[in-house]
Amino acid sequence: MAMHVREETRTVDGLRFHVRRAGEGPLILFLHGWPQTSYAWRRVLPVLARDHTVVAPDLRGYGASSRPRGGYDKRTMSADMSGLMHELGYTQAVVVGHDRGARVAHRWGLERPHEISRLMLLSVVPTLEMWRHMDARVGAAYWHWLFHLVPDLPEFLTEGKGGEYVRFMLAAGAFRREAFTEADLRHYAEAYAQPGALRASFDDYRAARHEDLEADEADAAAGRRLTMPVHVAWGAEGLVGSLPVLDLWRDYATRLEGAQIASCGHFPAEEQPDVLVARIRAFLDAEKTVEEN
Repeated sequence: MAMHVREETRTVDGLRFHVRRAGEGPLILFLHGWPQTSYAWRRVLPVLARDHTVVAPDLRGYGASSRPRGGYDKRTMSADMSGLMHELGYTQAVVVGHDRGARVAHRWGLERPHEISRLMLLSVVPTLEMWRHMDARVGAAYWHWLFHLVPDLPEFLTEGKGGEYVRFMLAAGAFRREAFTEADLRHYAEAYAQPGALRASFDDYRAARHEDLEADEADAAAGRRLTMPVHVAWGAEGLVGSLPVLDLWRDYATRLEGAQIASCGHFPAEEQPDVLVARIRAFLDAEKTVEEN
């Protein structure tokens, strides 16, 4: 029986975070990607809420959360999520991050490993590896990374057309386009048509080229890795699937597992929610088995 998901607002360090929440029990925190909001988890939260507290916030700058002029580096964004977790009354969580949210989760796991018991990362390779592999082939597939880096130009070209741009990108990244109803597309279009919404998301990408890259290079040089169990999943038909995903993550996590999701593009929570829920439950069951032994 699916649980009802309620919406609420929480304040962390003076910023407002819009949150979707359901259930009771151990915390699973879901961090969305681009061009999405916490709405991305609508088919996942009600099922997993049967035996967990499930929380999906709009990240800094996204959806109905605050859109400050700065703080889009992943160190700051992960501190937001740590603060939100504590605001909710928890000291540790299982974290599931997709796309940009996975990059926030990766940094969180490096900065505060004691706060994440298990970490699932969807549809990404490490930020440092993205830049290392940005050849002509990857650059053509991930052209929006490079477009979003240009100061002011993306804002100028998408002004008044944020909804259309987001609809185009969702269609381009999905293998199962029928997974997005017209109501779904309208939600995302309206979210990114709000004043400052696209600018904030572009600043998220810009941080990946500067502050995030510098932090990741420093960690790689120091040999710092994720120490909690990490599960990586990606759509077999998505752009990430063209890269050696697990091989690229092996230097970043000491306890790594993962596999692709068949008949899926870039958006597992929306294209294959049942498969993703099963994958999450199996990951959680592995945690219980370790505790029992």
